[in-house]
Amino acid sequence: MTSASPTPARPGHQRSLLRSLAVQAARIALALFFAFPIVFMLVSSLKPDQQIFGDLDGVKAFLPVGHLSLDNYSGVFDRVPAARFLLNSIGISAVTVVLGIFVNSLAAFALSRMRWRGKKIVLTAVIATLIVPFETFALPLVWWVNQLPWLQVNGFHFTMAEGWLDTYQVQILPFVANAFSIFLFHQYFQSIPKELDEAAVIDGASWFGIYRRIVMPLSGPAIATVAILTFLPAWNSYLWPLMVVQSEDLRPVMVGIQYFFQLNPSWGQIMAYSSMITVPVLALFVAFQRAFVSSIASSGLKG
Repeated sequence: MTSASPTPARPGHQRSLLRSLAVQAARIALALFFAFPIVFMLVSSLKPDQQIFGDLDGVKAFLPVGHLSLDNYSGVFDRVPAARFLLNSIGISAVTVVLGIFVNSLAAFALSRMRWRGKKIVLTAVIATLIVPFETFALPLVWWVNQLPWLQVNGFHFTMAEGWLDTYQVQILPFVANAFSIFLFHQYFQSIPKELDEAAVIDGASWFGIYRRIVMPLSGPAIATVAILTFLPAWNSYLWPLMVVQSEDLRPVMVGIQYFFQLNPSWGQIMAYSSMITVPVLALFVAFQRAFVSSIASSGLKG
């Protein structure tokens, strides 16, 4: 009977293992560094002001210890119509995302899958609009949307009104079409074999049938990426709703900050309001992060 002696680790393998451990440690340290403000905000939103300031000198500032409660959140809802602001933001962002995915993917489909003269010029013009900052045309856009008609429903009567100011649609429709979303969809659609289109045409499918039954079901990562990139500016929008919405019932949660800070809130309530704004964005990103990274890596960076 012979006993097998352990094989000594090779120096190259040890260096590779140490390098891998060092990289992982650096990643964890970097993640903790960026997570500290968010953890501090979430934990502080559950503490009274005295405990927040008392824990600042130690690790307790980042730990849910001590007297924890939801009093700061209830205080926010008592002082401002935060529920209304949140519902407005959720509704405006959700509708903008759904319409944005539909409109931008249709435009990208026409630019990437269909054959027609001048589509390269159109794509170049669409991409060129990315360099124009929103602030440069915000005021002309306000004048323009104020001239547009809108069909109003009063019971069983329909009337045509002029001007979109102080409405929900003025916070949604101007931002449905997005040049970067069109470009992202275009790049992803280019990676789908066009032989699928030819086979579908032979089977009698229309262009919209190809879009609905073939291209879109294969574009999950691109859809998730556009959903995140559309949701973020819609959720964080401040300047535009401040310019076009006057009624408190129509304002989103970001504009509600203006009212909230005028009431001299406590630090715990400020953390609670900030948490309510931040958590939906984090939840959406965590839900779609794998598809987001996959889409950016596979198509978003192609020339």
